[in-house]
Parts: sequence; structure tokens; C-alpha cells
Amino acid sequence: MVDQHDDKNGLRIAVIGAGPAGVYSSDIFLRQLRKEGEKLGVGTDARIDLFEKLPVPFGLVRYGVAPDHPSIKFIADALEKTLDNPDIHLYCDVEFGKDVTLDDLLQRYDAVLFATGAVKDKPLNLPGADLDGVYGAAKFVEWYDGYPTGARTWPLDAQQVAVIGGGNVAMDVARELMRNADDLKARTDIPDNVYEGIKNNKARELHLFIRRGVAQAKFSVQELREMEKLPGVQLIINEDDFELDDDTIEEAGKNKLTRQMVEELYAIREMAEDMEDDGDVDFEGNPADRKYYVHFNSAPTEVLGEDGKVKAIRVERTETGADGVMHRTGEFTDYPVQAVYHAIGYKPATAPGIAYDERHAHLANAGGDGRITTEAEGGEVRDRLYATGWAKRGPVGLIGSTKSDALMIVTNMLEDLSKAAEGGRIAPDRDPESIDRLLAERGVKPIDFAGWKRIDAFERSEGAKEGREHKKVIEPEQMRTLAHAE
Repeated sequence: MVDQHDDKNGLRIAVIGAGPAGVYSSDIFLRQLRKEGEKLGVGTDARIDLFEKLPVPFGLVRYGVAPDHPSIKFIADALEKTLDNPDIHLYCDVEFGKDVTLDDLLQRYDAVLFATGAVKDKPLNLPGADLDGVYGAAKFVEWYDGYPTGARTWPLDAQQVAVIGGGNVAMDVARELMRNADDLKARTDIPDNVYEGIKNNKARELHLFIRRGVAQAKFSVQELREMEKLPGVQLIINEDDFELDDDTIEEAGKNKLTRQMVEELYAIREMAEDMEDDGDVDFEGNPADRKYYVHFNSAPTEVLGEDGKVKAIRVERTETGADGVMHRTGEFTDYPVQAVYHAIGYKPATAPGIAYDERHAHLANAGGDGRITTEAEGGEVRDRLYATGWAKRGPVGLIGSTKSDALMIVTNMLEDLSKAAEGGRIAPDRDPESIDRLLAERGVKPIDFAGWKRIDAFERSEGAKEGREHKKVIEPEQMRTLAHAE
């Protein structure tokens, strides 16, 4: 029988990435271990060390979602409570592949779980994609979210802007480009440089292009409701986009979330009509100084330029059947714009020493079960290595998918550990302080949970000076100074 509450005898798990996927997996692992550990013969005790390359935790929640999402505070609070657990040890500002290697971890941990998320855009792959004024959503999101190594200024001098994409990231980007700076500042934790940038944004006309139809969009209802309440913005839609045939309506009705989304889009159509009838006003009936066009069945085919800069975008009209299959019509329209943002998907990060599935854009794992393999197609399972979240499945799904992923991967991990000798205790070095000594020898100073709380306290105090809950710190060195202050 495994001796309980002995740090050297408990299971030792390393998790790479302290975003939602990593934190949820850590929590679920400990819960499932307490529930199933005795039956599986692995005991109920574990230490989880959570490694994050950034100086602060929370990944996507802090740096990948627009700051005006009302759900952010709720999610961040839930993640914070999970990290405030004596069995979870946070190691921020420690980069896998640079500060610690796979061999280092396998020497000290019984299993290693990758929850590394995604930080890069999929390429646009259209003629003109290399013109000055074409931007990937990821870099823009980094700017307005204050990513530690992101841009500190952003060119917002285009009066007419296009956004390409039919998902929530496209909606975030479009909304921030149409935002009133004072309204955004009052509601969020944006830093001063983002406030000044949005305050000086010259965009007065935005076109959102979605390749498929109303019933095939991938927006959440929450995103649509946030779009509806933009001060000073008039929403404009094409009535023809809403002429859905009976088969499409029937198909959309089979899925609850799709049905709710379509119903909300029809509410937006009514709102857009009222805005026009009332004299081009915003949702509160005030005069609108910005126009936000939503184009369904519109596939951009080329970015047109002049002197190396964006001057227009060429869009082909499409038709989408009830089965979701899109057909091109050969009807083209050029829209004058000076900037194009594409939000057509992210590419999850690679990990040194781990095979990557380029076709599906995730770490190579067996049949999507989270067990890391030697190669993408037909590779053999590598012992003690796992992936979860976007690292496992690619850049699809919301936080609910991340939770269900975590439960599946944790179940597989516990199953494998139960089959291993010594009740899953495989790592030869079981000294819990071994990793701290290794990092100290390499001159690496991790930021732990207490260090994060010092950063958080400073952000709250700075926000309070302006009547806000938070004001985000963005410079890595400032974060380190705050975190390591005695």
C-alpha cells in the first residue's frame, strides 16, 4: 500500500502551460486521484508542478480573449482558486525546452502533460496577404491584451477596415476595432497604451466577412450580444443573407446552440433595421459615427494593393446548402479598405522533442486520446507523455471542451500509471526540491503563486486609483520585480 501524505512517495506530475487547459487538468487529476486512486492502486496523494513560460498564469483567459468579455472575471477567479492548492506548485517564468528539458522532467516526474495552447495565426494564403496593412488576429489580440512580449503600439490609422472570419476571435477583433476607448477603459483592465491606441483609432467603417451562411456561423450567443451593445456603432446587414430555405432551418434547429445563435442573428437583423429606420443610430438611439457591416456568404479571394499597401479587398459571393457545403458563384465585389485582419484560426504551439501533426495542427497523439506518439501518422505511443486542450485537438472548441478533454486525458493517465510498477511511481528522482535546485543552478528564478498574488495585488491597487477593479501590468521586468519583492 502506498504511504499517503509523503511528498516523496506521492505521484509526481509535470504540467506544461498554466492556461485553462493546464489548470483544469491539474484540478481534475487531483479530484480523480482522490476518487479512484485506491481502487487503481496508485494511492490518493500527488504533487503537480505547473510550468508556464510567461511571468503570470491563466494563458488564454488573460492574453487570448478580448478584455471586455463579461465571463473573464468569473473564469479567472475559478482558475485562481484551483491554483491556491498546496498540492499544485506554480512555476511561472520557466520555459520548457529552454529552462527545463524533457529529460529533466522525465527524471523527476512520473508523467508530463502538455497544455501549451496556441499563440500563432494560421496563414491567410490569399494573393496580397503580404501587403502592408494585413494583420493576423493573434498579434492584434496580443497588443490589446498586453501580452508580455507583444507589440506596445498598433497602427490604427485605417478609416475602412475588413475582418475575415466566422468565429469568436473574429468577433472580438471586430468589436475592439469599433470600440469607444472610454467605455472600454471603464469596463476592463486595459493598460494605458491600449487605451491611447483605441482612443486614436480612425476606423469609421468595418466589414466582417463570413464565408458561409447565417446557419453555419460559429459565433457564441454571448459574442453576438456583446456586438449588439457598442456605443456609437450602427449595425448593417444584408437582408438576402437571411433568406434561409426550409432544409437549412430544419438542420439548424437540430442543434440547441446553433438554433440559439440563429435566433440571436435574426434579432440583430431586426435591430439593424431599427437602427437604419431611426436615422442611422446605435443601440441606444444615439447618432452613430461608426458603421459595422456583417456580410455572410462572402469569401475574400484577394487583398488589393497600391504602393505595397492595402487599398481594397475582393470578395466572392457564395451559397451554402443545408449540409454546410459552400459553393462559389463567380460574383465579385471590391470593398475599399486600408487594413485587413484575418481571424481564420490559430496554430497550436510546438514543443521541443515532441512530434507535431502539421495536418491537424496539434501535438501528435494517438487517435486524439492525448497519449503522445513518436509521429503524427501511425506512430508509437511514448510512455508518460500526454497532451490536452488545443495541444491535443487543435484550435477548436471553447473552455467546456477543454474540461471534457481534461477528464479524458486524466482518466488515461491514471489508467497508465495504475499499470506501471511501484504504483505508477516511475521517476527515479523523487526529491520534491530537486526541480528547485536544478532551476537555481541554471539561474532561473520562477514566479510562484505568492509571486503572482503580489502582481495581482499591484494591478488591483493601480486600478483602484482610477475607479477600476484591475489595471494590467504588461512589462515582464516589472512583473518580475513585483513578484520577487519581499
